[in-house]
Amino acid sequence: MIENIYPEDWQQTRGFYSPAKKIDMGDFYMIYVSGQQVDKNGNNEATTNDVEEQTELVFQSIEKILKSADATLNDIVKAQIFLTDINDFPKVSSIRDKWFKDSKPVSTLLEVNAMTRKGAKIEIEVTAIIKKK
Repeated sequence: MIENIYPEDWQQTRGFYSPAKKIDMGDFYMIYVSGQQVDKNGNNEATTNDVEEQTELVFQSIEKILKSADATLNDIVKAQIFLTDINDFPKVSSIRDKWFKDSKPVSTLLEVNAMTRKGAKIEIEVTAIIKKK
C-alpha cells in the first residue's frame, strides 16, 4: 500500500506531486519526502534571501511533513541537499548538523544551477523509515 501524505496546511505549488509517500514495507514504513524549498510569495519568489533562514524553514517544513506520516527527523536515513552556491555549505552544514544530531543520516550535497523558486538557495529531500506500531 502507498499513501500520499499531506500536512493539514499544505498548499500545492507547481505541478502534481505529493509532499511525501508512505509505503508499507511489511514490518516498517518507508517515507519519501519531496524536495522542500523555502515558502514563496505571490510572485513565486522565496520569502527570504538569507540561506540560513531558508535552511531553518526547510527543516521545519520537513519536520511537519514527517509528523503527518507519524515520523520524526530521528527516523531519517538519507538526505539529499541541493545548494545554488557551494560557498554557503559551512552555514548550511552547521544548521544541518543541529537538525540531524541524533539521526546522522547518509547524505549527499550538490551544487545546482538554480531552483524552481526564484531566490531559493537550498532544497532538501529526505527518506525515513519507521517501524509499524
